[in-house]
Amino acid sequence: MTQTLGDNSLSPAPASAAQTALPSAAQTALQWHQAGLGAVLATVVQTWGSAPRRVGAQLVVSGDGRLVGSVSGGCVEGAVVMEAQEALAEGKPRVLEFGVSDGDAFAVGLACGGTIRILVEPVGSAMPLSLLEDLVAAQQARVPLAYEVSLTGGSGRLVREGYPDRMRLDRSGVEEDGDTFVAVHNPPLRLVVVGAVHIAQALVPMAEIAGYDPVIIDPRAAFASVERFPGVTLLDDWPDEAVAGLGLDTRTALVLLTHDPKLDDPALEAALRKNCFYIGALGSKRTHAKRVERMLAAGFSQAEISQIHGPVGLDIGAAGPSEIAIAILAEMTAVLRGKAA
Repeated sequence: MTQTLGDNSLSPAPASAAQTALPSAAQTALQWHQAGLGAVLATVVQTWGSAPRRVGAQLVVSGDGRLVGSVSGGCVEGAVVMEAQEALAEGKPRVLEFGVSDGDAFAVGLACGGTIRILVEPVGSAMPLSLLEDLVAAQQARVPLAYEVSLTGGSGRLVREGYPDRMRLDRSGVEEDGDTFVAVHNPPLRLVVVGAVHIAQALVPMAEIAGYDPVIIDPRAAFASVERFPGVTLLDDWPDEAVAGLGLDTRTALVLLTHDPKLDDPALEAALRKNCFYIGALGSKRTHAKRVERMLAAGFSQAEISQIHGPVGLDIGAAGPSEIAIAILAEMTAVLRGKAA
């Protein structure tokens, strides 16, 4: 059954130039269902051995055989499409199990084969339309949710509070009861950098590889230029206005790199009022001590100020912009995954 979200209504996140990601599997399934094509969501729920895709990977199949996404890197997609269309005609979910041969695994870049279990859910029957609409609304509003479903009974619901470890680690999976599958639906990670400096030129491409959607804020046009940051979203607003337009949240990392309180502090104050998972600020220990004094004077508590990682980055003896960028990304990852940084 669908969980009632009640008074905690979902309002869309502020629009920004950074929101250019492709539609999620849930969004695609909803679009196809609404267009009358029919839609089925196929989700990897368990793997053994060297499986091609991780648990939680999804494939969307339409009634006329279109497909978006992948559950095996190409090994078993053909069989899944056939099973999905049969499930759509029946209006019932099914759980599939496939063994991936060593030869097929090698073809998709793995050393050896494995086994995967896949949950197939037709939209409108096994997965109620209202549940899918709520999930898509949550994704568009950047609200973290978990989808909890029985592999034997087929009943599912959305959970806003729960499974903290799974949510922090982005780890979908089957619970200890062997029947309950929990699919984590976290918003995409986002990196907001204030200061289009040399460190940012190294940090941004590294963060993109790690799965972040980067945004650079700097009102200084000479720094925040397309030539220095090709293909990156650049905002030339004053930092507090820019971050207000972006809408900071629990899946956002904010990194301050200008050394200039006039630019860093407005964004820092805005971030301290939100719940960013990571806030890092460049500067020496003396610089950070002065930053703490300014935040205390601005009315923030010691507990709030303790969210700031300053000097930014893990102490790995970094020398030069690229190594500093590595230290910053390493610290961001440690904080995101609940490790002591």
